[in-house]
Amino acid sequence: MRRPDLTLYLVTDTELCQAYGLEHTVMAAVKGGVTVVQLRNKQAGDEKMIDQAKRLKAALSGTGVPLIINDRLNVALASGADGLHVGQSDTAALEARAALGPEAIIGLSINTPEQLAKAPIELLDYLGLGPVFATPSKRDHAQPLGFAGLATLAEASPLPCVAIGGLKTQHMRDVRQTGVNGAALVSAICGQPDPEASARQLLKHWGAV
Repeated sequence: MRRPDLTLYLVTDTELCQAYGLEHTVMAAVKGGVTVVQLRNKQAGDEKMIDQAKRLKAALSGTGVPLIINDRLNVALASGADGLHVGQSDTAALEARAALGPEAIIGLSINTPEQLAKAPIELLDYLGLGPVFATPSKRDHAQPLGFAGLATLAEASPLPCVAIGGLKTQHMRDVRQTGVNGAALVSAICGQPDPEASARQLLKHWGAV
């Protein structure tokens, strides 16, 4: 499974999902139109994250929505996830591809043109461009790009790319106009009163171009 549909990319936040639970939130969001799910849990130990990943993988079975693991190659391997997303300081893309095989979905975070120029494009399936805006869900983020910086990176990218970082419903139209293939959301879905309705609303605004 390569080159996923990046249109509506959910990045989980376990704390924000507490009201409904992680699995319920994810499956409601998928029902609302989420096309990719990334399990991100910086606070959890490997054992807990592997358990979460296995449960999400089972829940997503038959939906066609891939499960991507953030950062931890061992969790991706142990859970049978569909792929791995790595940052500039995370597991090397070469190591991830070698371990996960040719069919795994591997994404890399990009924040600058210099990082894009050095990216091992032949090993990757997509790029995560951001942060577009500052976001409390990732306090150690790089300098925000804004829409102009996002558009510059999207135009230069040889791979499909998804925008991430502080994005809300009202940003979807402007994000799409930068040329990216999709938007990655955290708090705009996790922690919302109705994750399914939130996903539908995001897709509606994505299409309103």
